[in-house]
Parts: sequence; C-alpha cells; structure tokens
Amino acid sequence: MKIFGYQLGGEKRSGSIENPTVPVSAENFMQFFGVQSGNLPSVTIDSALRVPAIAAAVSFLSGSLANLPLHAFKPKGDGSERIKGGIQKLLNEAPNPEWTSFGWRKYFWQQVFTGGRGVSWIERNGATTAAIWPMDPSTTVVKRVNGRRIYVFDGKSEYPASDVIDVPFLLKKDQISVYSPIMLGSKAISLALAMGDYAGGFFAGGGVPPLALSGPLPAGADAIKRAQSDIRRSIDSAKSNDEAIFPIPPGYKLEAVGFDPQKGQMTEARRFQIEEAGRIYSLPPVFLQDYTHGVKANVEQQDLHLVKHVISQWAKALEEELNLKVFGPRSNGRYAEHNLDALMRGDFKTRMDALSRAVNSALRTPNEARNLENLPAMPNGDTLYIQGATVPLGSQPLLQAPPTGKENDKGNENGDGNDSEA
Repeated sequence: MKIFGYQLGGEKRSGSIENPTVPVSAENFMQFFGVQSGNLPSVTIDSALRVPAIAAAVSFLSGSLANLPLHAFKPKGDGSERIKGGIQKLLNEAPNPEWTSFGWRKYFWQQVFTGGRGVSWIERNGATTAAIWPMDPSTTVVKRVNGRRIYVFDGKSEYPASDVIDVPFLLKKDQISVYSPIMLGSKAISLALAMGDYAGGFFAGGGVPPLALSGPLPAGADAIKRAQSDIRRSIDSAKSNDEAIFPIPPGYKLEAVGFDPQKGQMTEARRFQIEEAGRIYSLPPVFLQDYTHGVKANVEQQDLHLVKHVISQWAKALEEELNLKVFGPRSNGRYAEHNLDALMRGDFKTRMDALSRAVNSALRTPNEARNLENLPAMPNGDTLYIQGATVPLGSQPLLQAPPTGKENDKGNENGDGNDSEA
C-alpha cells in the first residue's frame, strides 16, 4: 500500500525529492532532517572556552589568585618576619628569567581550572632553589615507579615528586589521575555550545526559523525545486530592498518548522548556563557578570563567599605545595603565605579603615601600614601605639573632693580648733 509515494511496511519510496537512501523511521527521524542522531557538540578545552561563562570563570579565578601577593617568612623571636631576597623574589617577583610571578601563577591556575592540573618544576642549585619553571600538563605524564610518584615531561625529562609543584583540581582514586572541571561539566557546556550554535544560525539567517514549503499534490521534483527557487529569490529581494512582504508561487504556502526561540525560553536557558558554570567552579554568579538576582545585601555575601570558600582554599593548596617542595619537610619554620588583604586593594575606604584600626589597636606599626601602601617609612614609625581611653577596671585612683573649710569651722565651735586671734 502506498500513500504519497511511500511504501508502508518496507519503507521503500518511489520517485521523491528526499534522499531515498535514508528510511523514514522513528530512529532515523532526525537524520531525515539532516541532524546526525541529535548529538550535542563534543567538548574540549578549546571549545569550552568559547562559552563566555566558562572563559569568564577561568580568567577570573586564575587572575584573582595570581594577583595575591605571595611572601616567604622565617621565624624571629616569638613571631616571624618576611624573608628578603632569594626565595622571596622567586615567589613574589620572578620565578625565573623568563616569567613574572603573576604570569607564572596565572598560567598555573589556568591549567588547574581547564585540564584539572597545574605543574611546575623546581630547579635547584644544591640545596638552594634557583628557579621555578611552569610545565605543560598535557605533555606531562604522572606515574609510579617503585611506589614513588614520577613526572615525565615531554617524554624525556623525569622529575621526582619532591621537585614538582602539583595542584590538582580533583584527584581520582588512583591518586595520580585528575578530574578536569571541563569534563565534569561537559553536558552543561555542550548544551551551552548547542544553544550558541542554534542562536548563531538563527540570527545569521535573518531571524527566520527553518521553513517548510507545502503545495498542491501530487507535485514533481522539478516543480517543487522551481517553487523553492522562486521563494528564495523573493526572500533575498525583500531583504535587499527592505520590504516586509514577498510573493510566493500560487497554491504554495510556508510553514515554520521547529520552535520560536522566545517560546523555547532560549534567553532563560542561556542565562541558566551561567549558573551552571558557576556551580562547576563554586563561583558566585555575580563574578560571572550575572546580576539577575543580585541586590546589595546578597552581592556582599557573595563577596565573602568568594574569599572564604573559593580563593582561600586554592591559595592554601599552593601554599602547602610550596612549603613542602621548596622548603622541604624540615623547613626550620620557614613558610610561604598569600596576603588575602590584596583582594581589598580596590576598595580605598575599607582599606584605610582597616589600616587605621590595626595601628590604633597596636596590631601594626605606622611604618608597617605605610609599607602596605607602598609609602616610605617615617622616623619613629616603628613603635606600636594603642588608644588610651580604654583601661582595666579599677586601675584609676579614686578622686578625693577638695576641702571646703567647714571642717575648721566645726573644730572651732567645739574648742578643738586653733584660734587665729589667740
């Protein structure tokens, strides 16, 4: 039995304008319309970075962590003091003759937040750290030899774990392989890519969704092709002449195939992908430029969340690696530490209030506060000061009232006083 040229049962078709090699069946329906199995786009690091929210998250986190001052300290008395020169310059200024500290650390964190691992090799001159060199994680193989972790770089150089700074995004159970945040969020990223591709194709076509041409039946292949050509010329002519109406052949009509992006809630769906990107990196949406639900109160809370639960944990991960690999298990009290106060560098009023409180509470000397602002030291600026209005209870002597002279008058009345006239 045939209906409109289709053979039911065996799905064989006689002369039609469609590709006769593709059967019209449920499992091949998308292929019939030119979509290969309806698969979402494949996700790689390069394709993921084409999603604005992913690129913004990686750039923001890597730049923020690289922007933190990184200092080395050594014990002094009951406290500690900053190391000058040597390892301090390597960590906070230039780890080697080719890289700045900011550039090295930003590259390092970019690898963590894309491929899932950041690695750097420590060049030593005897017991002294001479330089720190970034490594490409994609050409670095991590393996175990006799139970020890070994890093093979570029298929040639082998380094022990003690000479490699290694921060993974998330370790697998073998304690060697890592999970990449890009791969962990691949479904959400591929969906964002698919929506971007659809939106690009939609607007590249003048905002016209796919159309179906229907007309009088039966119609031969040549007749339909001529009608398609006529309509295409009419649409092109209307676009070039800025006309809102174009003619179509008599007896034919155009119908939309697919869905209207507005009805499909594409805008809302693409905004939701920003939240998905934030979840991958535990990053509040406001730092991905999404202020949809932002008000003053919750934006301030998101700022606290960033420092307490995101920046601080990654800063700690790098500090621990540096303390172990650069200073060694027997560090003699030396350690590296980020200065998280640098996150407030752009807020002048808050920074000045904090420095003022620190000086007035004897937590910092005036010269220490000036040094944080890159100002020169001043004479007598190394003394700790504290406000004198607050004192321990009972430390002040009781004030006695001055004599009024009544005591002498009373003594004279009783005959016990001295009479000046006597």
